[in-house]
Amino acid sequence: MRPLFHSQISFWMLLGLLAFLSPNFGLGQESIIDKAIRHSGAEKLKNAEVSFDFREYHYIYKRHKGRFEYTRIDRRSDGTKIRDVYTNDGLFRYVADTLVSLSEKRKKAYANSVNSVIYFAFLPLWLKDPAVMFENMGISKIQDKEYHKIRVTFKKEGGGDDFEDVFLYWFDADDYSLDYLAYKYFTGKGGMRFREAYNPRTIDGVRIQDYRNFAPKLKGSIDFEQIDRAFEDGKLEELSIIALKKMTIRVIP
Repeated sequence: MRPLFHSQISFWMLLGLLAFLSPNFGLGQESIIDKAIRHSGAEKLKNAEVSFDFREYHYIYKRHKGRFEYTRIDRRSDGTKIRDVYTNDGLFRYVADTLVSLSEKRKKAYANSVNSVIYFAFLPLWLKDPAVMFENMGISKIQDKEYHKIRVTFKKEGGGDDFEDVFLYWFDADDYSLDYLAYKYFTGKGGMRFREAYNPRTIDGVRIQDYRNFAPKLKGSIDFEQIDRAFEDGKLEELSIIALKKMTIRVIP
């Protein structure tokens, strides 16, 4: 039994040495995500009320003890107010404060649209959801800065309609800010996007930022896993600006 015992000791010592020599020693993907969420202050949004404007819509976010209510408000040219309210119980549309009937297809489309805006607005908060799966891609450089590059996929159960989508996140190796993200989607004709954060600001202890939204200049010309290299090589073109305006945050004790 002694030879086996000594071989086990040697094996674990070797693993420990390899881990120590690794540039990511002590920084598994969950640790990186934890540090990023802590840096952003996004944990406060688990119990909070938020309002902001995005493009032509006004959004109201409410979340408390696992219950949520996300509202998107639009006004038609004639002044009629339309409210799409997405909750734990589903999507409800109100036209001039009157609940209207919707097909299941439209309910799903409106719910996905509202949820998508909320999801991107408050990243990296959602990266600890049970359906999220991580892969640490190591250290990557963008514009001469080092980043932890994390690949995210989703379990089918709990991963939503777009569970096949793939995301990449780049967290600053020093302060763990989320400076870049990219995603590959398969709905419609499919495609990929790359976002560069700008205008970071802190509101009631929560880091909020806007994004420049890019796509490949030539469809099918980019390896998604190397989209950061494509960005540096000028192979992406700016499509739009993702700017959140007039944001207020009230944390619920």
